[in-house]
Amino acid sequence: MRPDGDSEHDDYGLPHVDVVVPDDARDLDRDVIAYRRELRRLRRRARMERLTGPFARFGVAIPIITGALLIALVSGVLMTALGTRPEPRPARAALAPHPTAPPGQKGGFLPAGDVTAPPSAKVRHLSDLRPGVIAIASPRCDCSAVVADLAKRTQELRFSLWLAADRRGATESAAETLKSLRALAGSAHDGDPIVLDDASGILARTYANDANGRPATGLTAVFVGNDGVVSDIRTSARPGPELTDLLKAAAPR
Repeated sequence: MRPDGDSEHDDYGLPHVDVVVPDDARDLDRDVIAYRRELRRLRRRARMERLTGPFARFGVAIPIITGALLIALVSGVLMTALGTRPEPRPARAALAPHPTAPPGQKGGFLPAGDVTAPPSAKVRHLSDLRPGVIAIASPRCDCSAVVADLAKRTQELRFSLWLAADRRGATESAAETLKSLRALAGSAHDGDPIVLDDASGILARTYANDANGRPATGLTAVFVGNDGVVSDIRTSARPGPELTDLLKAAAPR
């Protein structure tokens, strides 16, 4: 508005705007407060959009996935803290100071020799195979039932079960023999038989012989105590409660 009160365009060609300039600046306090309140509201909205923007992009999927992960994490922590823990195997005792028989016989230690447990190439001394049962399978041995029974009974008593092959008279290669042993170990639904590669054949020569000194048929079970002493030897072993008695006789003391 021009100074003379005319509401038309002023001399500078600017459009008409109703602006009232108060004589006292304090009259603008309410407007300033409202302006600052609006700025704070806009800043809060901008912060909220930055926080929720990634979630809003995918709808409700992200909150659901996040909640599921939190539940799984809490459940895992509770199960670890409150769940049952497997009993550790008994600590290995020292070797018996005075066995009653020479190595390789009942009442004596296992013979001196080394084996491996494929696929690991690490050499293991026979004296380390304790406590447990060393099962020696003859060629074409139909002995899955006794292996399964031994696996179950050794697991119950926290013993180990090792499987080796008697390759005397075998026509298959060493690789095929190990494959057959793995299949035999896999037939056991309980326990975890460990396949051994006895490349020198010392276990079979020492234990898997019948009364006439010929290679025994079936499965030969060698029971070894925690002190390294062979407590019993069973050629042509059969499944049954007798195996538990033999295991208990070799149990750690």
